[in-house]
Amino acid sequence: MAWFVWLLAAGVLGAAEFFTLTLVLGLLAGAALVAAVVAGVGIGVAGQLVAFGVAAAAGLVLVRPVALRLMAHQPLTQEGSDALIGKRAEVMQEVTATRGLIKLSGEEWSARALDESLVIPVGAQVDVMEIEGATALVYPRELLP
Repeated sequence: MAWFVWLLAAGVLGAAEFFTLTLVLGLLAGAALVAAVVAGVGIGVAGQLVAFGVAAAAGLVLVRPVALRLMAHQPLTQEGSDALIGKRAEVMQEVTATRGLIKLSGEEWSARALDESLVIPVGAQVDVMEIEGATALVYPRELLP
């Protein structure tokens, strides 16, 4: 019957991890599962507590730092509109603070000037600085006349 208590504890800790996302409670839930297996084999309470302690310590000392380090890395590839930031584009229709049109990666995009005081003429090369919805905020690559 002790295995059921450990299993219940693992379920509660796992559910709590779902809401906190700290990786601590989830690793303790795993340790409780180890203790449940030890209890199911028939080892006494002292052995169950030792198994729980060893599994919890191993998880917190060995697994958690590696998992946190892996989660902290930014993805190597950018997707969607994020991949367009920093790209060069050509102005197809004069770009002002409120409207404009550019050719970006073979597609026409609505655009606005990042610097609201600029008017970027047709044919100028611009860099995409941000994407807001379906509008690119651009800045000229070269000094405007």
